[in-house]
Amino acid sequence: MNDSEENIMENNNDKKSQVPETDADDSVLPKIRDNDWMLRPCDVYLIEYKDCKSIWGRFYQNFYYGEMLNCSQWKTDYENCLKWQSKDDDTAFNELLTSEKKRRLERLASHVQNDVWINRTEPPSDWNSPLPKWMVERNKGLYLDVPEKKEEYETNNHGLNNYLSSCTIL
Repeated sequence: MNDSEENIMENNNDKKSQVPETDADDSVLPKIRDNDWMLRPCDVYLIEYKDCKSIWGRFYQNFYYGEMLNCSQWKTDYENCLKWQSKDDDTAFNELLTSEKKRRLERLASHVQNDVWINRTEPPSDWNSPLPKWMVERNKGLYLDVPEKKEEYETNNHGLNNYLSSCTIL
């Protein structure tokens, strides 16, 4: 090594020693908040907004609802998501969370208001019982019957699985 290479090596070593070694402290990691699992990635809000404003989206809204919907909430959610992600803004997070909760309640409203079905609190006692004989007979040779015959198939095909391809290009 010549002198210039040694100087470069020493400078690199000096720079490495000047950089403080920090462990993962709380200031670098984002805050963990309750219910942040409900929020979508920011790109999803932008995609939903663009889809809502598109010609095809407007056609669908007019066909399904009889009117065009207001898409501004998707844009507001996108902007709040960006504020929350970039600046760790608490108000933007809370507004976004409130919007998602409202959207979720609207989506589940028909399920909650349903008075035809009674929701189960636990599974039926015989949920794991064997299938009736008529159903077993009906399923013979179908895809549903394959797991039971998998061992038999693997032992009787003489290793042909390795040679059969799933795709053929002609």
